[in-house]
Amino acid sequence: MKTKKLYYWSFIVSLAGFLFGFDTIVISGAEQNIQQLWGTYTLFGRNDLFHGIIIVGSALWGTVLGAVLGAIPNDKYGRKNTLFLIGLLYAISAIGSSLAVNPWVFGIFRFIGGLGVGASTIAAPSYISEIAPQEKRGRLVAAYQFNIVFGILIAFISNALLAKFLGDKAWRWMIGIEAFPAVFYTLLVWIIPKSPRWLISKNNDIEGAKSIFSMLYHNKDTIEKQVALIVASNKKVYDRESIFSKKYHITLSLAFFISFFNQFSGINAILYYANRIFAVAGLEEQAGSLGTIGLGITNFIFTLLGMFLIDRLGRKVLLYIGSIGYIISLTLVSLCFFNDWSGLIVPISLFLFIASHAVGQGAVIWVFISEIFPNHLRSKGQSFGCSVHWLLAAIIPSLVPSLFNSIGAGVVFAIFAFMMLLQLIWVKFYVPETKGRTLEELSVSLMKDYD
Repeated sequence: MKTKKLYYWSFIVSLAGFLFGFDTIVISGAEQNIQQLWGTYTLFGRNDLFHGIIIVGSALWGTVLGAVLGAIPNDKYGRKNTLFLIGLLYAISAIGSSLAVNPWVFGIFRFIGGLGVGASTIAAPSYISEIAPQEKRGRLVAAYQFNIVFGILIAFISNALLAKFLGDKAWRWMIGIEAFPAVFYTLLVWIIPKSPRWLISKNNDIEGAKSIFSMLYHNKDTIEKQVALIVASNKKVYDRESIFSKKYHITLSLAFFISFFNQFSGINAILYYANRIFAVAGLEEQAGSLGTIGLGITNFIFTLLGMFLIDRLGRKVLLYIGSIGYIISLTLVSLCFFNDWSGLIVPISLFLFIASHAVGQGAVIWVFISEIFPNHLRSKGQSFGCSVHWLLAAIIPSLVPSLFNSIGAGVVFAIFAFMMLLQLIWVKFYVPETKGRTLEELSVSLMKDYD
């Protein structure tokens, strides 16, 4: 196999994850300054709910719509064209929100960036999974997650440096600097070819698919066998078939629950409000900023470990490891807030939480959702799973400031810990192993036979 091209194309596509990570987390360094600047400029007066929904949550609500609608261009115009559109959305969002003159304009442009984030969780994993051989698919799709956490790390570092040198006015640069990588990524996308599986399943372009596979494989027999397998899987396709058909109920439930549990771990709530959590725990501002960088570094290192292990140990084993780490770390954080424990216990517990997420759910989720649906329904299936993920990702962080003030941080983290206990049970009894199997084999094995 011509691995250089495979890795090169996968790398370009996975850069959508870098923009995803940077775009969603950069708000953590800017949100408190923005609240001070525009705290009284609302229809509802100055309050945490408005701040959570409009300033922090606007991008997240955009991801929900992007995930719901992202399957449409991904199916109609292809993965490549959709990825190009995503790059444009990121660039427009970065420039517009950095120049915003009030919170409503800021929220609109952040919403546009969220559309790109939501759509990228469909287009990027589906493209990589459709060009990768089964023995490399896990780590190549996980490169998307690696770039997400790399983007998060760079956002934390960028925020800290800009805050140090520019002070209270740094937030516009924090938000706007994303335009540079967004434009660079958008130009790179034109280099990659279209997905061969999309060409067959949507356009019946067998020769076009063979031409692309010939850029990846030396052996003509391998190319013919690969194309024959895809064509055969499409012969049983019905035009009006839906992901909600009875034969796909197992696949649909798997996509739902992996997305549901991902967000009820509290991962986005912790990342978006990292500075605030450290402040509530009693850390000084400078220590809190260093703590967020530490979270980013931990996330980065353990995501690399997850990429290394995902095709060796498998998806299910990583979910076991992550679930156990979640339960321990979240329980510790909850106890810290209930008992007013100070010092290094909270940051150490949060580092354990991030490590558990990175090697477990973080490494697995986008790989798993991109694997389990058949070729002709992959975009719609991913849209469903990603919509569940982003709907909860919008709701939970938006409520965090109010929940911290009403029921307390200890209760919030205790709820997250309990949900991860439920995830461990779900992984044990319901999650199948998907490593080392072709996409076509997986779709058949997960489908209940109603023919």
